[in-house]
Amino acid sequence: MIVEGEWGRIEEITLTYVVVAIWDERRLVVPISYFIEQPFQNWTRTSSNILGTVMLYTDYSVPLGPLRAELQRLLDTTELWDKRVGLLQVTDAKERTLELRVLVSASDAGKAWDLRCYLREHLIGWLQRQQPQSLPRLRVMQSDTADDITDHA
Repeated sequence: MIVEGEWGRIEEITLTYVVVAIWDERRLVVPISYFIEQPFQNWTRTSSNILGTVMLYTDYSVPLGPLRAELQRLLDTTELWDKRVGLLQVTDAKERTLELRVLVSASDAGKAWDLRCYLREHLIGWLQRQQPQSLPRLRVMQSDTADDITDHA
């Protein structure tokens, strides 16, 4: 659940307050009236399953097939993934980069966070080793003629 911008799990409910165990091991004590008066996100009403995203920004030259294969290989080798959703999509084509979204599923928010970090680190590492030309880069056009050179002095 998310309360006041913090995500965690309900640890205790009393007549006057609710204790939320926050992801970083803090405890958020919230008056019971908060849950009556304020909206909150509940991630576990029927299940704790959750989707997570990893955004990558690459050059247009990125080979999507091999990158998808590497994503699948990474998913198949981790217990963090619950095997429900695992895909890579091109979500935008910006002026200098492709925006790629990795969408994956996990059995709870903590595993989803760890899975997202694992995939981001390993996919970037794979790009650095296997496809360094696919990392974002700035292109500079150079003219072949002296007429195109402007003196700004």
